[in-house]
Amino acid sequence: MVSDEDVDRLVQDLAREAEAGGYRLNPDRVFTRALVRGLLSNRERYGYISCPCRLASGNREDDLDIICPCDYRDLDLTEYGACYCGLYVTADVEAGVRTAAPVPERRPSPAERRQKKEERPGTVGAPRDLKYPVWRCRVCGYLCARGEPPDTCPICRVSRDRFERFV
Repeated sequence: MVSDEDVDRLVQDLAREAEAGGYRLNPDRVFTRALVRGLLSNRERYGYISCPCRLASGNREDDLDIICPCDYRDLDLTEYGACYCGLYVTADVEAGVRTAAPVPERRPSPAERRQKKEERPGTVGAPRDLKYPVWRCRVCGYLCARGEPPDTCPICRVSRDRFERFV
């Protein structure tokens, strides 16, 4: 059971992280709290905070792209002014200057995700004289060259399993 105190705590944490990263939470506090309650329910159910507006499988590896913040957030914000579930919005939407447009689902089907995972080439065509591999955060695009991805993305604060080998 998700308590109001748990919701308050996560809303505060998300707001702090969003502000530090240049993001904004939806100014509709009732709506935002409902989404956060869904995130916490999914954490109880699956062990991770998957998007409450998408169907999670319960397998973290299969759901990495929809763990909040999801891989699609930044593109959704750029194109529509809000992410798919509406938790994150742009500054002009937060200020009431613009209304967020409906966001279509851009998450590929399970079959398309499986195929993409199998086809992921890794370092095909990459320069061979790099001292370290380059890792890319799938959420925010942060790049780093080191032996292993960081434990936490310094930009968007997602865990290391959200990184992919880029070069």
